Amino acid sequence: MNDQKPRFIERKERFARKMAGKARPTVRSENRLPPGQHLTPGFPVLDLGIRPDIPLHEWRLEVTGLVEHPRTFTWEEFTALPKFEDVSDFHCVTTWSKFDVKWTGVAFFTLAEAVKPKPEAKHLLFTSYDGYTTNVSIEHVMDDDVLIATAYEGKPLPRDHGGPARVIIPKLYAWKGAKFIRSIEFSAEDKLGFWEVRGYSNTADPWTENRFS
Repeated sequence: MNDQKPRFIERKERFARKMAGKARPTVRSENRLPPGQHLTPGFPVLDLGIRPDIPLHEWRLEVTGLVEHPRTFTWEEFTALPKFEDVSDFHCVTTWSKFDVKWTGVAFFTLAEAVKPKPEAKHLLFTSYDGYTTNVSIEHVMDDDVLIATAYEGKPLPRDHGGPARVIIPKLYAWKGAKFIRSIEFSAEDKLGFWEVRGYSNTADPWTENRFS
């Protein structure tokens, strides 16, 4: 617990410095393309086969668990939070990648500031409107390129790509970024998500081809 807080503060300060401009992920290889991946000019659509149509006046984002201030955001409340824009690379576990994808939404740091995770919060479970779940460690989201996106390439996020809001964690395979986001739970224990219980990796690092456990 003692070393978790300094890392959080360090990353928060780094994020604050970058908020003056547009944060970009650190380039982790000279050619930016992780091993086993190939570039695609399009943007393939992968999901559970269910694309819920969520009216914005009914949309809610619940943030619960080990936080000081649990919140349920309406669309108006969520989109009133400070806007964040990021351009990042997108890597799918099915071996395709797309460079320089422009997302706009709310930085995860902004959300964390609103709910204030407790020191013992070490994991998150994302749940979507289509029933999908996925898990990450808190270290994965406390970075300066993670956001909940509401727009793609300057336009409202379409249902095909998880609209009205989806999670973007550029340094991980894309299945960790839940589409149609409905709730976020902070917890001390790791709770496996939809693909993780089916044998997919818990860490999902594209640079080590960590696809399966």
